[in-house]
This record gives sequence, structure tokens and C-alpha cells, in this order.
Amino acid sequence: MDFSDIEFLLSVHNLKQLPEEDFPEIAFAGRSNVGKSSLLNTLLARKKMVKISARPGKTQGLNFFQIGDDVRFVDLPGYGYAKVPQGMQNAWQALITSYLEERKCLKCVVVIVDIRHEPKLLDSQLIDWLRDQKIPFLVVYTKIDKVSGSALGKNARQLDIGHHLQENQRVLFSALNGRGRDKLIEALTTFLDKGPL
Repeated sequence: MDFSDIEFLLSVHNLKQLPEEDFPEIAFAGRSNVGKSSLLNTLLARKKMVKISARPGKTQGLNFFQIGDDVRFVDLPGYGYAKVPQGMQNAWQALITSYLEERKCLKCVVVIVDIRHEPKLLDSQLIDWLRDQKIPFLVVYTKIDKVSGSALGKNARQLDIGHHLQENQRVLFSALNGRGRDKLIEALTTFLDKGPL
């Protein structure tokens, strides 16, 4: 993946706005305020490519980023934030579900989970739904810089059990110090290498 040439493409608020399926896509999903924007900026080696907000629910469309001539990254709205109006939550949910179900060029969904917390129902529901739909996914346990060495392994095992994951189905990651970035890039490249669009 060529991170030297990155541009914001567009923000999609309905399916008619989706770009042509002429590049493979990797989507990034996670609960509101889980650190999705920080992860994307660290992955892209850009400080402010993806806007970071202290206000959950900031991302309100599917934000497409063109990564060289290789791939598009799609930043999905965060889920599980109660202060966003229910109608807006429902609209997001319908848009995200339709995108994930119908997008033929989608190679992988990266599900971002905060390692500091016990398994959350919404994360489990998304992971189980992706399994049921046979949509490839990779889970990233982020904010690993905020837990000690002994707690890191314990928390990771607890999340593995709670979400029914094998160790090779997830990556440990820190947006603060970049730990896990190379492993994440390697894992995403593997998904991109799996067959044609």
C-alpha cells in the first residue's frame, strides 16, 4: 500500500453517491470514540488526514480515502452513541448495512475495539453479523499503550473469548506510539491479495 499518495475522496450519505467499484475497499468500523480516527491517521502516517473529534457521532457519512492506486479506505460512522438522534442512528445503520451487504469490492471490515473494556454487546453483534454474512473482517484491539503488560494479555484473552476470536483474527495496536502498525498493514495486504474484485 502506497501511503505517500493519499487523498480524501468524498463523503457518502446515500447509496447513489457511492463511487464506482474500480478499487478494492477496506472499511473501518467501531463504537463512537473508540479511537477510529486516531488509528486511521497512525496507519496512514498522517496527523490530521482523518478529523478527530472529542464529540462522539462526528462522522456522519461513509468517508472515502484514496490510497495511491492500490485501495480505498472507508471510514464508517461510529455506532452505539446514545446522544445522536434515533432517526439519525437508524439512517446510519441502514446506509452502513446496505454498503456492507452490497459492495462487491469490499475486501475487509476492520472492527476497532478498545482493549481497556470488557466485551461489548454491539461489538459482538457486528462481528457475529459479519460472520453470518461471510464478510471478511479483522479485529483491532486499540489503546494498548493505556494498559500494563500483564493486563494487556489478560484483556486480550478476555476479548478473544467474548468475541469468539482466534489470535490470528486480531491485531494489538496503539495510535500513540504506532505499535502494531506494521502488523496491521501486513494483515490488510493479505486481504487485498485474496483474488480479484
